[in-house]
Amino acid sequence: MASSSSPIETSSGSSLNAATSSNVVGMNDLLIVGPGVLGRIIAKMWQQEFPGSKILGQTMSTDHHSELAELGIVPFLKGSPLSDKVPYVIFCAPPSRTEDYPGDVRIAASNWNGEGSFLFTSSTAPYDKYDNDWCYEDSPVVPLGRSPRTDVLLKAENVALEAGGCVLRLAEDRGAHTYWLAKGIVDARPDHILNLIHYEDAASLSIAIMKKRLRSRIFVGCDNHPLSRQEVMDCGNRCGKFNKKFEAFIGTDGPLGKKMNNSKTREEIGWEPKYPSFPAFLGLED
Repeated sequence: MASSSSPIETSSGSSLNAATSSNVVGMNDLLIVGPGVLGRIIAKMWQQEFPGSKILGQTMSTDHHSELAELGIVPFLKGSPLSDKVPYVIFCAPPSRTEDYPGDVRIAASNWNGEGSFLFTSSTAPYDKYDNDWCYEDSPVVPLGRSPRTDVLLKAENVALEAGGCVLRLAEDRGAHTYWLAKGIVDARPDHILNLIHYEDAASLSIAIMKKRLRSRIFVGCDNHPLSRQEVMDCGNRCGKFNKKFEAFIGTDGPLGKKMNNSKTREEIGWEPKYPSFPAFLGLED
């Protein structure tokens, strides 16, 4: 990923100073909270969309600050205050590395100046459907108190929505096929439905939503081509891109999934994925 601006000399100290100094805030400056795989792709696309804009990246440690600086992202540590709020903020950090996920979202929202967009990337886990049936943006969610995992997500989503931000619930099953391929035989039921989206498509949809400058809305990110676990691995075996063949799912129980449909999101945002399905991604005809 090439930067559209000059490389930033960085160390834990200098990057912190760069991020918190009182510079003029540009109308397209972006803060990425959690610049991991998704965040870095968003940064690259944002640089192409808005050349010259400043991109800040909030991290939990300094481990990857040099990498981020090479990508044109000004890194700074969580807990380091910004002297100026920015017009665009996207929260991509997972809940696994913090004890107060909703609190972290609240802090991120406090760094938004309210002019552009604030977007929280969640997952489709909160949707209360487990019978392999269709599920949409406005389908019911799991009630608070039933599941600690969905409680954390829903509370974080509520913080974002109350701040005027939007929520993008992304399909959760990115990359599952590589894990199963390595295992060969997996103790899981083959008919469980998965919903997929490529990281590039998740990034392009995130940017398309932020450019709309909408407030307190919920969107869904998926390829509208749900597949069973077995269908996913059958595609992997057929495509000829892997040296190993998947053998079998041997499970007979466990929950079913849901078939996510984001046609409403696509229509409102005016977005279509680069990779319309997992078979298409692998070079297979649907």
